[in-house]
Amino acid sequence: MTTMLDVSSLRQEFSLNPGLLERISLKGGRVRLEDRVVKAVNGVSFQIAKGEVLALVGESGCGKSTLAKAVARIYEPTAGAIRLDGQDIAALPQSALLPHRSKMQMIFQDPFASLNPRQKVRDIVAEPLRAQDSLPPREVTERVATLLSKVGLNAEHAGRYPHQFSGGQRQRIGIARALSVNPGLIIADEPVSALDVSVQAQILNLMMDLRDEFALAYLFISHDLSVVHHIAARIGVMYLGFLVELAPRDTLFHSPRHPYTRALLSAAPSIDPTRAKAEIPLTGEVPSALSLPEGCCFRTRCPLAFDRCRTERPAMREVGGGQSVACHLTDEPQRDHA
Repeated sequence: MTTMLDVSSLRQEFSLNPGLLERISLKGGRVRLEDRVVKAVNGVSFQIAKGEVLALVGESGCGKSTLAKAVARIYEPTAGAIRLDGQDIAALPQSALLPHRSKMQMIFQDPFASLNPRQKVRDIVAEPLRAQDSLPPREVTERVATLLSKVGLNAEHAGRYPHQFSGGQRQRIGIARALSVNPGLIIADEPVSALDVSVQAQILNLMMDLRDEFALAYLFISHDLSVVHHIAARIGVMYLGFLVELAPRDTLFHSPRHPYTRALLSAAPSIDPTRAKAEIPLTGEVPSALSLPEGCCFRTRCPLAFDRCRTERPAMREVGGGQSVACHLTDEPQRDHA
């Protein structure tokens, strides 16, 4: 299959502002030079084929939304490559990104905050069209009506404002806006987490129908394992800014290899009664992204950690069947069930 997105060794770091550093010092905290940088995304690599859905999951603060915004070039990546349809856009200045924006659009978590409350729906959906193309007004109007129909809204909705819609309807407007410039990739950052459960299913089914109709690829960000089980073909698991496991959906749910993945599945409500129940307790707090642990990023919470985990950071390696894991246990199977 043709690759739509190829992310390689992507890093996203943020420097703390001087005011925050001063407050930490006044409270008695010692701030080392290396602690002045938040390491939010740490060398993440993955690919998405055209028409494929790849989901990223993990606890809050693991870096998945930051990764999505870095891929979308909302943030300026610190290092790494982002090849969109073969073109590396990671280092392009904002002025040179406009031709690539039509290939990649984003759906945001909050369907109200992401829509301009002062614009009518017709202008919200038409805004990307006007930025990308010099279409005649009549063609823009026709395109907006077609897009609203595609997402389950009526032409009369075009003259209303966002506050006149329900949460699910507002998210449909956001989807219509994302579709307006015929993208090949849509980045969906927790697109259903703010919606009622009954509405979530409608939006997910709509997204899958649109994927089939337009051959869309999705980078789907979520913390909800039941949601990604429904929509994703492959799933990546993130922890503390690292990608620790990447596998086809069924493989991940039935045969998780990383202890963190197994702990997440242990803690989640049962999705599939046939999947293995991994009894790995997830205890303790996630370390600070200001000061990453040496060795394995998960070793401070892992009940299976051993000496090598404390000194050597594991690299992602293929273990078969399209499954890759960053864990030393894959080299020492005798310890796997210790």
